[in-house]
Amino acid sequence: MEQQQIVALIPALRAFARTFLRDRDAADDLVQETLVKALKSIHQFQPGTNMKSWLFTIMRNTFYSEVKLRRREAPGIDDCISSRPGLEPTQEWSVRGIEIAEAIDRLPPEQREVLVLIGVLGTSYEDAVGICGCAMGTIKSRLFRARERLLRELGESSAESSAKTLERQSLISS
Repeated sequence: MEQQQIVALIPALRAFARTFLRDRDAADDLVQETLVKALKSIHQFQPGTNMKSWLFTIMRNTFYSEVKLRRREAPGIDDCISSRPGLEPTQEWSVRGIEIAEAIDRLPPEQREVLVLIGVLGTSYEDAVGICGCAMGTIKSRLFRARERLLRELGESSAESSAKTLERQSLISS
């Protein structure tokens, strides 16, 4: 039963992994590591609790543990030009979609994480509290600041004006 729930949550895990890692292969590796850890410790899952939150917590902890390990083992490797692709990958997104993705990437990690959890993946505030390991007020504050910063960077006065801009663009391109 739990294994079926885990399989159903793989797309959400992939989306959450992309908030941590821009490289698709690295994000898939993080998902795989999360799934391995989850299956090894499935006996620790409390029936009746939220499987998605449990998996997201495992992923978040795995990511931050790996970041700490990389900092100790290989300083400066992230800055090495040889580790970057020679050509940028092609995108299927519209120009506005790219602008939004870039604006989200520029958010501080804590704000980006909460915005993706709640705004993109639909995680509840309560589950986000458990995943991020902070108070409800902190979650709400991070989400508010993330939304405000995105609107400011995109030159929008409100979320409604941003939606109208996207709607106009889709009408023009139709």
